[in-house]
Amino acid sequence: MPAFLEKGSIRYPLICSIGITMILLGILSYYNWLFSLLGLVFSVIPFYFILRMDIRQRKETEEYITTLSYRVKKVGEEALMEMPIGIMLINDEYYIEWTNPFLASCFTEDTLLGRSLYDVAESVIPLIKQEVETDIITLHERKFRVIHKREERLLYFFDVTEQTEIEKLYEDERTAIATIFLDNYDDLTQGMDDQTRSSLNNSVTSILNKWATDNGVLLKRISSDRFIAIFNEHILQNLEKGKFTILDDVREMTSKQNVPLTLSIGVGSGVSSLPELGAIAQSSLDLALGRGGDQVAIKQTNGKVKFYGGKTNPVEKRTRVRARVISHALKELIVERDKVIIMGHKNPDMDAIGAAIGIQKVAQMNQKEGFIVVNFQEIDNSVKRLVEEIKRQESLYKKFITPEQALEMATEDTLLVIVDTHKPSLVIDERLLHKIEDVVVIDHHRRAEDFIENPLLVYMEPYASSTAELVTELLEYQPKNVKIDMLEATALLAGIIVDTKSFTLRTGARTFDAASYLRGQGADTVLVQKFLKEDIDNYIKRAKLIQSVKFYKPGIAIAKAQNNEIYNGVLIAQTADTLLTMDGIIASFVISHRGDGFISISARSLGDINVQLIMESLEGGGHLTNAATQLSNTTIDKAVSRLESAIDEYFEGRKME
Repeated sequence: MPAFLEKGSIRYPLICSIGITMILLGILSYYNWLFSLLGLVFSVIPFYFILRMDIRQRKETEEYITTLSYRVKKVGEEALMEMPIGIMLINDEYYIEWTNPFLASCFTEDTLLGRSLYDVAESVIPLIKQEVETDIITLHERKFRVIHKREERLLYFFDVTEQTEIEKLYEDERTAIATIFLDNYDDLTQGMDDQTRSSLNNSVTSILNKWATDNGVLLKRISSDRFIAIFNEHILQNLEKGKFTILDDVREMTSKQNVPLTLSIGVGSGVSSLPELGAIAQSSLDLALGRGGDQVAIKQTNGKVKFYGGKTNPVEKRTRVRARVISHALKELIVERDKVIIMGHKNPDMDAIGAAIGIQKVAQMNQKEGFIVVNFQEIDNSVKRLVEEIKRQESLYKKFITPEQALEMATEDTLLVIVDTHKPSLVIDERLLHKIEDVVVIDHHRRAEDFIENPLLVYMEPYASSTAELVTELLEYQPKNVKIDMLEATALLAGIIVDTKSFTLRTGARTFDAASYLRGQGADTVLVQKFLKEDIDNYIKRAKLIQSVKFYKPGIAIAKAQNNEIYNGVLIAQTADTLLTMDGIIASFVISHRGDGFISISARSLGDINVQLIMESLEGGGHLTNAATQLSNTTIDKAVSRLESAIDEYFEGRKME
């Protein structure tokens, strides 16, 4: 290192020293000029050498700075021209004004000057137009992270091909776990002889092992009706592309043996923790089973859930064990609380009201007060007739309260029972969900992604015709110290009749058992017909909707209201039901404004078309033969267009399968 960097400049202190020396010599010459002259001689000589040294140091400094400046400039030019980072300058018309050699080499061209981005790198245009600062694009089969400097019209290109490949390899190799469940295996094999059961076991195990071998899956049976499967994300993606054909394979194989055995699969993926993967897989399986089984549920890291399958109607169970267990569990929860508040969905129908009355009776049988939350401004005509009849029975009518009254009387020891829905957004008043911690959910709809958080008890059976049917079964296992009143039994029976369309749809053996029990308790079928009598104005409105029907595909009817027409949700659903009774229609869709800012779509089918999957693609849900959705911020025509697209996607998916 040069000396001047260590000592610093000495010119300033040298001048100061010369000045001080001259002053001292001047004073000395006043007394003795000879000593003063000698002092001057001895002072000038060192000052001369010091001055020469300073001049030499300054020259070295100037030479060093000149050399350093040249080197820095040269390094900058070489870096700009030779570093493995692409640089591009463009004008306002997206023409290239300059690029460094590295970027030109990426395009395998000698020069890009004067070329349009539309010709050489069209994928960069959206990034510039959207004023995005950075994004990853593909150019000539390589990945580049592009940084856009808008004010300078400057683009930097960083080659991240290897990094992207490593990231993809990491993602593809991440572990996924699946829990595979044989739906109703124990119930189906209970009455089989050993040879038949062994044959069924061998068939199912063989087809699952072949599926696992063909797809690179590690499969292990952990119980008679449960398997564990381990694979990676890449294999999962391939299984999703194939729509999990194993579901169809098992269903077809078992149907040939006249055994309605199906698979339900819950998949856990997206996290690195194995215990967490297992928990997600089990949670996904619970979701698949809650929707009726015969399907795959995959929980994603963003909270969304993918579903595959679910084409068949859920199979009714042969045992009442679950109903008895749930009934006893509900009894214990009620006994420990000070009161029970029951709430259904908005615009409650006969099923919701009937089920609520049944749960109120369960509370009464256990010597607890039960109250039913109802918004009397949101009930249809059939429910209004039921309420008018209830008014004559004061002991029951006083159990009906408004949401505000429910909020006032709710305490820390109150139990909230939600009936005929499991979505927080659909309950009559969400504030009760936030205020009351202890919640029970009883519902017959297929489980959706949106679910009430942390319920104490869940009783969801998609095979059931109605929630009223489920509640009726719970009543059968409650204490018999209080008899079911005729009106209460009639309300429950009305709920079953409405949801089964007078025992014609979604009706199983358990449905008739429940109806028989209610009839034995005094349910009045004539009174049910009185409740369900149709209003002549509603009949005319429904006929007007039916007039607009058009066939989108063979057997698929779509009816729509005008943009200025408003119909309530019940009438829209009734219109869809009516269309389904007509010749040549296997699926019906009715679209109309509801009056609350939403456009409602009600969907019905005879079972050949899964309207639940179609409605789920429009953020709705329901059953295979009965589903609906509500759309916001749209028009009738746009809603029809979205519905037609969803129907097309459904049929395209069936072709792929």
